[in-house]
Amino acid sequence: MRRARPRTRAAAAAAVLAAAALTGAVPPGAAAVPAAATPAVKVVPAIAGHHLVRHVDSPVSIEQCQAKWKINCYTPLQYRKAYDLDALYDSGVTGEGRTIVIVDSFGSPTIQHDLDTYSKQFGMPSTRVRVVKWGHVPAFDLGDADMTGWAGETTLDVEMAHAVAPGASIVLVETGVAETEGVTGLPEMMSAEKSLIDRGTGDVISQSFGATENTFPGFAKGDHTSIMRLRYAFEDAAAHDVTVLGSSGDGGATDDTDSGAGTYAYPVNSFPSADPLVTSIGGTQLHLNDQGRRLAPDSVYNDFGAGGGGPSHVFTRPSYQDGVRGIVGAWRGTPDVSMSAAVDGGAWVYASFDPASTGWDVYGGTSESCPLFAGVVALADQAAGHRVGDIHRALYALRDKSPYYSGVVDIDDGTDNGYGTVPGYRAVAGYDLASGVGTVDAAKFVPALAAESWKRH
Repeated sequence: MRRARPRTRAAAAAAVLAAAALTGAVPPGAAAVPAAATPAVKVVPAIAGHHLVRHVDSPVSIEQCQAKWKINCYTPLQYRKAYDLDALYDSGVTGEGRTIVIVDSFGSPTIQHDLDTYSKQFGMPSTRVRVVKWGHVPAFDLGDADMTGWAGETTLDVEMAHAVAPGASIVLVETGVAETEGVTGLPEMMSAEKSLIDRGTGDVISQSFGATENTFPGFAKGDHTSIMRLRYAFEDAAAHDVTVLGSSGDGGATDDTDSGAGTYAYPVNSFPSADPLVTSIGGTQLHLNDQGRRLAPDSVYNDFGAGGGGPSHVFTRPSYQDGVRGIVGAWRGTPDVSMSAAVDGGAWVYASFDPASTGWDVYGGTSESCPLFAGVVALADQAAGHRVGDIHRALYALRDKSPYYSGVVDIDDGTDNGYGTVPGYRAVAGYDLASGVGTVDAAKFVPALAAESWKRH
């Protein structure tokens, strides 16, 4: 399995694949892929990305980023404007009383200090990060690349969730086994999630990790038992109205990576993002000025990585996607919705877990977009006065309403998530396999999502 890697400190977000329909059939175009045709996959987390901006003493302006590194880099204050969050904050909707659960292997030994520093830099109130260690979590070792990689991921996850929902509580679940393409770390992660759900801890779960469906045992023979056995946490979440999110990945439609983990010559998908009980979060590229106002409409994340998306090869189309059957066909399609993930337009993040590399970095990837959207869900939970739960039906219902009411903003500029040797999918009018339903205007989307959720309560 691969972690949805922070992409610009470098790294980018990887995502996971999951499942939603109990079927062993293979979608058209993907059938008869012999085991020998599947690329060798290194059993390590996918760490992909480029060290463009790292360990800077303090965040600098967009213009300085452009001059020094040829990219745009954004602060949470610019995100607030871009996603129309200030109106919610002014009305008291900050995520207060709601809890975001973030799941990462190993965690970061300096996460509280780093969040406090991040918050102070941008004039935001900080919050206490409650750390839950699941299983035997070894002492942090700077010489262990897996641990330092996950520490960067943890930092990104926590700071992005807080950037959108500054009033929400954060629970960080640190597991002691690194995920390696679905066979080791995922069981422990799912066990941790179910335990917290059963204890009533958390309203929304953010998962910035994933494993290509094809790498699970039995996939080549049409046996998806190994994936289906991991779904119990998501089923438990649905029963308790906990929203579960998953990064769609950073390798485009073929799950290509820069980590040596392998490249597919045909479209693939990943777990847990593809699970019908998981809301799959794709990536966009923002084009903002210093005030956070858009200079151009959002486009699809496709620079130093590309957002994952396409049909699952495991899960059939869930009923909430019947309205987009002409696009997804008989299979679960991802992503569902997207937020900022491009490295060119990445987020400033502060980390100090490595004393020799303390400072401000710029991150991107769907490891960024997933916790950003977790913050949006926490805001909706507060606005509704209860958990909004599985948001799929509400999300696809809102896509059919006026954006002035729904806050669902279509991405239709023709950009795509092609990455590597296989063409990706283009952002067109309506739902597509590059951006899902699009992105959100939070001031409209949050109350609309809260109102839709009342129909289930």
